[in-house]
Amino acid sequence: MKLRGYKLMKREEQEDTIRFIVKLRKGKRAVILCVSNRKVLGVAFVRNLRKLMDEIGVEKGVIVANVRYTWAAKREAKKYGIELIPKVFPSFNIFKHKLVPKHEILPPEKAKDLLEKYHIEPHQLPRIKVSDVAVIAVGAKPGDVIKVARKSPTSGKHIAYRLVITDPKEKIRL
Repeated sequence: MKLRGYKLMKREEQEDTIRFIVKLRKGKRAVILCVSNRKVLGVAFVRNLRKLMDEIGVEKGVIVANVRYTWAAKREAKKYGIELIPKVFPSFNIFKHKLVPKHEILPPEKAKDLLEKYHIEPHQLPRIKVSDVAVIAVGAKPGDVIKVARKSPTSGKHIAYRLVITDPKEKIRL
């Protein structure tokens, strides 16, 4: 939650789920469900989260689970705009490691200025997959532009920009 700039508003614990209601950067709210003690997470769980989102009036939903998601659950989550954090996601802050550079999502207006400055189209930027752990950590979606700031021994600081693309392995059959 800290990596994405979320502010905790409420925390509730149930039998196998911890529910967080957080405030997003733009004043909107989101609900995050952390699930344990399940083998698989199906479409019914995603639909229940969507109902919960409508009941409490939040705009975004996130499910964090150390389980496998069914393809139907992935399809429903995409349909409702719910983010599914995969089981391979590390449980620690990857940006504290000295070899992992800082990643941040560029606001659309800054991305547009960047493209105009260099007279390029978004597809001409180097790419980074949406399945990359750093991209998942900052919450970027396909089409977003990521700013990567590295420490450089020669120039002090090196800035690179990447376009977030979908991972061909993660395609969902509709």
